[in-house]
Amino acid sequence: MISAEFLLTAIIVVLAPGTGVIFTLASGLAGGRNAAIAAAFGCSIGILPHLAAAILGLAAILHASALLFQVVKIAGVLFLLWMAWQSLRDKGSLSLQGATSGMGSPRGLGSIAVKAALINILNPKLSLFFLAFLPQFLSGDTSRASLEMSLLGLIFMAMTFAIFVVYGTFAAAARDKVLGNPRILQTMRYGFAAAFAGLGLKLAFTRA
Repeated sequence: MISAEFLLTAIIVVLAPGTGVIFTLASGLAGGRNAAIAAAFGCSIGILPHLAAAILGLAAILHASALLFQVVKIAGVLFLLWMAWQSLRDKGSLSLQGATSGMGSPRGLGSIAVKAALINILNPKLSLFFLAFLPQFLSGDTSRASLEMSLLGLIFMAMTFAIFVVYGTFAAAARDKVLGNPRILQTMRYGFAAAFAGLGLKLAFTRA
């Protein structure tokens, strides 16, 4: 069940740049290591609803119901476009200018974690991904299918957290150099805004 093939495939999937990775990098640059860890934690927690949906079979319903899929997808698109706008305006948890302001406080870290969780929660593709991905690595014992999917999903979540923390830590390490250079600051801000907007548009054209 927990095979080398599963671990390798999961690592490749987690390493692939996506909204979670971009948000974690932005949080690390803006708020340092603690902010990056909060973002990584939120992204990992955001996987739980989709994992539960896949285990309970709700992902199949989501796939079959075009209306439900569209509702969740539109909410996700709007959220990503809002994140792009926040990054472009240089405000909120993606603010690179004056980055130390409040981001290290429990409230600031909590806000980062919530936004990170919403990024994954509002992505309906994750439910379908788990429904298609996890069954490939089950033992074949139908009585243990739910337990095995839960275990594989939790391992995937742990890998997501660990790899995202590494991404965020590297971003935090480059923070002083980035914050000390206005040109890099502006480039990063526009880059994050473009990335979120692009991912939002990509999600908008995703079909169930």
